[in-house]
Amino acid sequence: MKNPHLNRSLTLLEPIQSSDGAGGLTTDWTTLGILWGALKPASQRETASNGMPVARVMYKITVRAAAAGSPRRPKAGQRFRSGIRVFAIEAVTEYDGDARYLTCLAKEEVAS
Repeated sequence: MKNPHLNRSLTLLEPIQSSDGAGGLTTDWTTLGILWGALKPASQRETASNGMPVARVMYKITVRAAAAGSPRRPKAGQRFRSGIRVFAIEAVTEYDGDARYLTCLAKEEVAS
């Protein structure tokens, strides 16, 4: 398998929950670091929400591997930001048998 072309700057974000002062929680995002990655569409499907069509696009985002437990290693529940685009990480696996890269399956989040 050839090495991926890591040509996109991605900010790795982790959720931090805190009290909203009214008995609930609010989620803020803290930056863990900047990673370079390759972004490729993986799948797309269209569903309906409130009678309107909604596209759901999944992406494969490949980044350099980091040791397990490292804050620079992406994991499910985190997200990447690239400019105004945001990608919610749903799963992470090794890119190949050499474990030099990771592939993150992520869903693009679009504000409505």
